[in-house]
Amino acid sequence: MAAATIPEERRLAIAAAIRRQPLVRAGELSARFGVSVETVRRDLVALESQGVLERVYGGARGVPARTFEPPEHERRRRELPAKRAMASLVVSLLSPGNTILLDVGTSVAEVARQLPWDFHGRVLTPSIPVAAALDSHEGVEVLVAGGQMRRGDMALSGHQAERFLGDFYVDKAILGSGAVHPTAGLTDYYPAEVAARQIILKHAAETYVLADATKLGHIALCKVCDLEDVSAVVTDSRVTERSLAELRAAGATVLVADMEETPGGAEA
Repeated sequence: MAAATIPEERRLAIAAAIRRQPLVRAGELSARFGVSVETVRRDLVALESQGVLERVYGGARGVPARTFEPPEHERRRRELPAKRAMASLVVSLLSPGNTILLDVGTSVAEVARQLPWDFHGRVLTPSIPVAAALDSHEGVEVLVAGGQMRRGDMALSGHQAERFLGDFYVDKAILGSGAVHPTAGLTDYYPAEVAARQIILKHAAETYVLADATKLGHIALCKVCDLEDVSAVVTDSRVTERSLAELRAAGATVLVADMEETPGGAEA
């Protein structure tokens, strides 16, 4: 029987094992490290909270790699009822005369589409699709960042975008997300866009992160911020009680958009 290791060493070894094989069993790990099955279970709980693995009956399995995001045309169609529901909730939080920052991403673009025609205010954005969606809103002053455009999403990033965002302070910022995790916080897929989002977080009185239920509990490539750095996470009504409890235990305020009450909530 192997000598017991300290928890940090044991958990590193478990994380390495889960990368080499699709499933690890608690009993086998117990024998390998010379600790009780209950101790191993505590290790698995800790690693699951970090997004390293997913617990299953008798052990754990690895989580899918989330280094790359699906193409924009796929994401635009995917989870459309959830995007509409979240956008409807966010629009209800806006007040006439607000200066709003609308981030990049298909969920945030839906907020622009649902902005009422009689809304008067100012919108800043590093997203060409968001700006295009507001073209007919006569009461909305639209300011668009410069920078390098990412093909497909038409998101703008780089030094020009960062300088632009650093010049303004806004009432409310609506951010997209790659993934939201109770321990890892808000993460995203594009390193070039992380710096811009961190500037937005410092320059907004209130910040809302849009993350449909499929994005919760996952970790994308790049760290953006901790959950305590945002005003609220906005998700949809498919969220599980477990996900809600974990996010709230981590200090997050979670707003749940009811998909059934949203007009057009079902895909054609």
